[in-house]
Amino acid sequence: MLQVQNIEKYYGDKNNVTKALDRVSFDVESGEFLAIMGASGSGKTTLLNCISTIDTISAGKIFLDGVSIDDLSEKELAKFRRERLGFVFQDSNLLDTLTIEENIGLALSLNHKDPKKVQGQVREIARKLGITDVLPKFPYQVSGGQKQRAACARALVAGQSLLLADEPTGALDSKASRNLLEVLSTMNQDTGATILMVTHDAYSASYAKRVLFLKDGRVFNELLKGERGRSIFYHEILDVLAALGGDISDVI
Repeated sequence: MLQVQNIEKYYGDKNNVTKALDRVSFDVESGEFLAIMGASGSGKTTLLNCISTIDTISAGKIFLDGVSIDDLSEKELAKFRRERLGFVFQDSNLLDTLTIEENIGLALSLNHKDPKKVQGQVREIARKLGITDVLPKFPYQVSGGQKQRAACARALVAGQSLLLADEPTGALDSKASRNLLEVLSTMNQDTGATILMVTHDAYSASYAKRVLFLKDGRVFNELLKGERGRSIFYHEILDVLAALGGDISDVI
């Protein structure tokens, strides 16, 4: 589904250039759950921003379903983001003046979809994520975990190809974090959602099927979960983080 080919990203001018990404390459299969880890400054957020088209690459190519996203016009990019990408951020970014149901279906409504079809799609994804009972409520009336589930529902309701999650558990307590990670894992397994998650947290990364580690803008290592249990995978992730060097508290 996703192909990242030798991408580079530079910031600054000719007198002071910072190379945030250095020939990064990897593929993501349809239905995969991939976590990206690394210490602060490793390039993981820059990488996500480039894939999401929030930022542009300096060199290389990024393909989604065979389409070169760096060759799209601004109008094509807007359509691409709306129809192909779903976003879940540390802050759920829900609109306080809309109900949970209205927040989830907002993009569909803005695209002038039939209201009855919008309602049906919203309620179906809400059922899968266990938030049907909070649909009539406003964001300030529900828990942080429920808001993040609503954000996941909003990201997936239109059948987007790829869900991008940037530190999705960062603002949640341990219980809500675990619940959200289980939701993401269930969505991946039951609906075939393709998920790319940036995280500094080894526990969160252990829910993924594969973990990509960045260091100084380059791919340092990767781990495949395979048939191993999550607890074993978690400790293997910690071992790689220790091998990255520096203060391990920066990445867990």
